[in-house]
Amino acid sequence: MSTAKETKKNNIIENSLKLFSKKGFYNTTIPDIAKAMKMSVGNMYNYFSSKEELAKYAIKYSTNILAAELREINQMDISSKEKVYLFVKNYFENVKNSPEVVEYFLRVYLSNREVFKEGCEGFLCVGEFVTEVMILLDEGAQNKEFREQDFFPAFAMIMGCLGGFAFLSGEAVLDKDLLEYSDPIADNIYRALKYEES
Repeated sequence: MSTAKETKKNNIIENSLKLFSKKGFYNTTIPDIAKAMKMSVGNMYNYFSSKEELAKYAIKYSTNILAAELREINQMDISSKEKVYLFVKNYFENVKNSPEVVEYFLRVYLSNREVFKEGCEGFLCVGEFVTEVMILLDEGAQNKEFREQDFFPAFAMIMGCLGGFAFLSGEAVLDKDLLEYSDPIADNIYRALKYEES
């Protein structure tokens, strides 16, 4: 695909993320997105055949942004503990600067599973991000910084913490700036993961 078409496609996804996050999946129409893009509805269909297809691209696009950032952290020559702190800080910066990325995941992807049934089963559409979390946990266990444990309880604990905080931030109930919570949350996650001599 030409880079111009790719760029246009990404712009459509970024606009649709904002609209889907704000109005919800079912209340957002292709004409709404076309209007935000100053495009004709017909032209929109040259990029995406349906709203469902666009929704699937959007979940891949948004979680791949998070995956790319975590991949960079995973490749750094620092301790697993430092990686957790950086990961949490980056995640919260995303929540603050691009809330639609995380809002989309929480409010659209997790709440409208029927939309993602075909083609996004299991971890298919969020796989890159899940893989990077797996690498972070595996390396931490290999170098004896994290204890050995099943992937799912560790993954759910990390994402529950981060997702819960993103939700609180979105509801505007926090009494401090979101980034001020970054180290205490990372500390809680690290304590839950860390290896202890028996």
